[in-house]
Amino acid sequence: MNSETGLDTTIFVKTVLKGWETQITRANQFFDSASDEQLMKEVAPGRSRGIYLLGHVTAVHEAICPLLGIRQRLYPQLEQTFVNEPDSSALKMPSIKELKVYWHQVNEELMKHLLQFSAEDWLSRHNSVSADDFAKEPHRNKLGVMITRTAHVSYHLGQLIFLREKS
Repeated sequence: MNSETGLDTTIFVKTVLKGWETQITRANQFFDSASDEQLMKEVAPGRSRGIYLLGHVTAVHEAICPLLGIRQRLYPQLEQTFVNEPDSSALKMPSIKELKVYWHQVNEELMKHLLQFSAEDWLSRHNSVSADDFAKEPHRNKLGVMITRTAHVSYHLGQLIFLREKS
């Protein structure tokens, strides 16, 4: 219960984390069932391939860890290839098999840590906002990070759906 507002903030946290968990489950189902051939295809002509989007969401989820003060990245090499460069770059990528392992490791460990945060932790500032800026903009908190990252993975799942084979 927030003493200033009288609101039980835990329900908001649970709602956001349930949304995150739902999108990760959907992404797991997609990536686990997608063939290598499907993931090598572009989601639309001239757009990113499935392998790139797998690496991209993995790298973005990796970046959540230092942002929330959990730990440093396990696979910092993913950022250059999957965040800083477009799919059309000639950078060498890990294999699909490796990326799927990274995806699962990152998200399993991340969820373990997310469940340990208190409601107060969730409403505290993340590591990319200064204390002064946070005092002026308290919505720039850890819970806000999870809301935007949930929308991010959901957006890319919407793209990836085009790789499913028609029955």
